[in-house]
Amino acid sequence: MKIKNLFIAPVLLLMLVGVVACGSSKKTDDTEATEKKVVIKAPAFDADSAYAYVKAQTDFGPRIPNSQAHRNCGDYLASQLEKFGAKVYNQYADLVAWDGTILKSRNIIGAYKPESKKRVMLCAHWDSRPYADNDPNADNHYEPVMGANDGASGVGVLLEIARQIQIKSPEIGIDIIFFDSEDYGTPEFYVGLFKPHTWCLGSQYWARNPHIQGYFARYGILLDMVGGKGATFYREPYSYRTARKEVKKVWEKAHELGYGNWFINQEGAEVTDDHVYVHSIGRIPCIDIINYDPNCERSSFGPTWHTVNDTMENIDPNTLKAVGQTVMDVIYNEK
Repeated sequence: MKIKNLFIAPVLLLMLVGVVACGSSKKTDDTEATEKKVVIKAPAFDADSAYAYVKAQTDFGPRIPNSQAHRNCGDYLASQLEKFGAKVYNQYADLVAWDGTILKSRNIIGAYKPESKKRVMLCAHWDSRPYADNDPNADNHYEPVMGANDGASGVGVLLEIARQIQIKSPEIGIDIIFFDSEDYGTPEFYVGLFKPHTWCLGSQYWARNPHIQGYFARYGILLDMVGGKGATFYREPYSYRTARKEVKKVWEKAHELGYGNWFINQEGAEVTDDHVYVHSIGRIPCIDIINYDPNCERSSFGPTWHTVNDTMENIDPNTLKAVGQTVMDVIYNEK
């Protein structure tokens, strides 16, 4: 009996090992299948629609704070967000410009699924610059900038995203924020003592006084100058230092979608923009998708930046599409 038992035991042991091994393999396969990321296809971003929203803003004229065009455009933007099903907040504030001018400012916020704790914020500035101080013709330096790219393009992309969200909502809550008084910073022609933080006044105010007490989002995506012909978007260094995971997520998604000609996976120049204050004051990591042109002699932001030529003739629907579709695919894959 003992000899027989001793003989049978190794056989049984081998059988059991085989069963366990097979079971482990199946479990591993199932786990890998479960853990494999399911990619959600976002709705198709309509570039022609976004282009129309950019043009609608420029039709009001330059959106300089304290002007009638600014007031009219603000009403238009708030009404569009409301039309697209957002809960709209209007944040009015008197902000002091570099020269002491009181700017009657208005941040406009559209919230989707406001009850959700899982949130991502998308933002752009909607005002335009009062000085074309980078224009090659010095006679134009005191002329206002139309701001088709610098301001209206980012807002146009976000309005199209808002329209799409109304049709099919992502799983998480989305806040679309139009910051005011971003582009009223100290002009290049000013001679005297430069004060700090004269740019991005609306986002500075919002970061200190969010539209909802205790507001927080996982991260933010800022769009600035995202409609120009031949635009390229390099990784902005402040964004990469403070929100590296989100930068990688966006640039990888852009390349996955075939927009690698626009989204260059290299470092660009560091800029002071709304995302800096969203992070440094509001404590929300925020990345900046912003045009960077390393070959432009007058400005790394491109040839129309802060000139009288920042008009609709220089807006490209293909650029709007590359940015808008990338952002949509990112937010629709958030859980």
